[in-house]
Amino acid sequence: MDMKKGLKSNIVLGIIFVSVLGTLFHFIYEWSGNNVLVGLFAPVNESIWEHTKLMFFPMLIYSVYLNKQAGDKYPCITSAMLLGTLSGVALIIILFYTYSGIIGTRFSFVDISIFYISVITAFYIVYKATISCSADKYKRLLQLLTVALIGLYIIFTFFPPDIALFANPLAISE
Repeated sequence: MDMKKGLKSNIVLGIIFVSVLGTLFHFIYEWSGNNVLVGLFAPVNESIWEHTKLMFFPMLIYSVYLNKQAGDKYPCITSAMLLGTLSGVALIIILFYTYSGIIGTRFSFVDISIFYISVITAFYIVYKATISCSADKYKRLLQLLTVALIGLYIIFTFFPPDIALFANPLAISE
């Protein structure tokens, strides 16, 4: 029981950390004077793809912290964090295109809510996967997908494909 209590505390801390850092990441590229290095980790435009960085990199940072602080106590935390991170990124895309496709428009408050819903859901997945160790058998695949996604963030920051995922949704709906 004590293990679950400690994990729950780490999950709540993670939700707060990723929510706050992700929110700051929304502005940091502009604050940096459009620094190219900052743009690798923070959105460089209003596309949905770029906004997935708001979750991905803060969760990756928290993963490193959590592994150092609690990796011995929770042996499956690495795979759980990777699964949660990748799931949260996918959820941002799925929820945005589902709601905006159904109603035919978008609302800023819903877009912002999607980020926080995705963060909470990602950490729920982390909690469940840590307790059950269910993601641990896929650890290498999750690591590979995470590294591949980092590579795609780097490439697509400079060379975004000409599809809706990489376009400014405000420009699309106008």
